[in-house]
Amino acid sequence: QVQLVESGGGLVQAGGSLRLSCRASGRTFAFSTYPMGWFRQAPGEERQLVAAITWNGGSTYYADSVKARFTISRDNTKNTLYLQMNSLKPEDTAVYYCAKYGGTDYRASYYLGDAYEYWGQGTQVTVSS
Repeated sequence: QVQLVESGGGLVQAGGSLRLSCRASGRTFAFSTYPMGWFRQAPGEERQLVAAITWNGGSTYYADSVKARFTISRDNTKNTLYLQMNSLKPEDTAVYYCAKYGGTDYRASYYLGDAYEYWGQGTQVTVSS
């Protein structure tokens, strides 16, 4: 059974920073062999992939809305995924989720939201103006 637990969300003023963490566990889940992604979902909107990272961190993807402000990273020794969020804007307000890649050809699909599965419970990020 795959378990993903997000943490680090909270309330922050515009221009501030937060660091989200996602810890993965499961006896049959080899964390270090899978791409991982961060998603967010704002009220009334569909869930959006905002950042993704390959198994060894060699390649990353960012949605245009967060480029140059967010940084995705992973520590495979701790089975943990991170999202450093800087220069936060009110439009970044959403529930943030991490997810495990479920596709078969990561080169062609690790940057596509439909390729991910095993969602965590999410952590709320609220950015005030």
